[in-house]
Amino acid sequence: MTIPEKTPARPLLSVREALDALLAGARPVADIEQVATLDANGRVLARDQASTIDVPSADNTAMDGYAVRAADCVNGGAVLRVAQRIPAGHVGAPLEPGTAARIFTGAMIPAGADAVVMQEQCELAGDMVTIRHTPQSGEWIRRSGEDIRAGATILPAGTRLRSQELGLAASVGLASLPVRRRVRVAVFFTGDELTMPGEAPGGVLAPGAIYNSNRFTLRALLENLGCVITDLGIVPDTLEATRAALRAAARENDLIITSGGVSVGEEDHIKPAVEREGQLNLWQIAVKPGKPLAFGEVHREDGTAQGGAAFFLGLPGNPVSSFITFLLFVRPFLLRLQGVTGPVEPRAWQLRADFSLPKADRRNEFLRARVNAGGGLDLFPNQGSGVLTSTVWGDGLIDNPPGRVINEGDIVRFIPFAELQH
Repeated sequence: MTIPEKTPARPLLSVREALDALLAGARPVADIEQVATLDANGRVLARDQASTIDVPSADNTAMDGYAVRAADCVNGGAVLRVAQRIPAGHVGAPLEPGTAARIFTGAMIPAGADAVVMQEQCELAGDMVTIRHTPQSGEWIRRSGEDIRAGATILPAGTRLRSQELGLAASVGLASLPVRRRVRVAVFFTGDELTMPGEAPGGVLAPGAIYNSNRFTLRALLENLGCVITDLGIVPDTLEATRAALRAAARENDLIITSGGVSVGEEDHIKPAVEREGQLNLWQIAVKPGKPLAFGEVHREDGTAQGGAAFFLGLPGNPVSSFITFLLFVRPFLLRLQGVTGPVEPRAWQLRADFSLPKADRRNEFLRARVNAGGGLDLFPNQGSGVLTSTVWGDGLIDNPPGRVINEGDIVRFIPFAELQH
């Protein structure tokens, strides 16, 4: 009898390969909304925004002091009559030779003046001021248009709006902005062992039961990214229940995220359910913690929404694995769905390891660590995929390439959690 050859195992994808494949498949939402600039925090611009004005709109002073003609102050001790007072928001009269104007930060420079001397370099006596400085023409003057010229693009399409972008938009008078609508995300969780906090009778978990921490973690991560969330809760471990949840989730949502059930056991129904309701790629990624990640689409029954399908991402069930695969893969994918055109990967810092990791792993490890008082990194002692305390204790992740040992004093790549959750 001939024994059939075993099909070779598919090689693990690198983190880079998996992320590139995800981002290549992302389609930004098409719908555009006009929202008040005050309400646009975290939204993504749909069209370039240009200024209709120069900023500053006129030459103005950067200091409290005295507006003068530099030619009147060449000896470092000029005495000038204070002929006028110009607060911000007021327009002064032309400055006559031999006079000065008391002027306050932001006020327009009067015609005839070409310098401002800050008040600390002046002595006032009655209506006469002694200028203890020899100013240069242009000193402490902010020129019209030196920040922004009328017609210049100040914010390109695809910009994710933060506080500083909103302030910039407001500075040129933009009361509202065109943004892509919020991404709609459905989540559900598989596993008959899952229990919600507060539901265990008498506060005592049944044998084999665990609390559904992933529901809280993933919802908070999605809220941080400004998503509209549909939470379908815990779905029973059956194929039909999983298929029904996928159909319900696909109707009004752009993306479906699940936690658990992406392995190949008999009670792991995500893979066959998605294959029957759409199409699926189940990847094994050379990442620790993590490894299994499912990516595909679930068809919509009416086919009316964008593309006729919702994207699908299935995350591992172990809580740290779910958390880290979200940060590494779901977050950048969501930013692309939102319409972000610039970099969507987090910035990293090169920091010193104040520990040793003598055993290398064949996978790309993401180690929970925190910054110590000396500016180096300490490693959480238990890096297990179920140890959620490591994510609370840590400040971020060390991105440790496959096959690399870490010796104390080595410089490693560190990604702060602050770069990964917004």
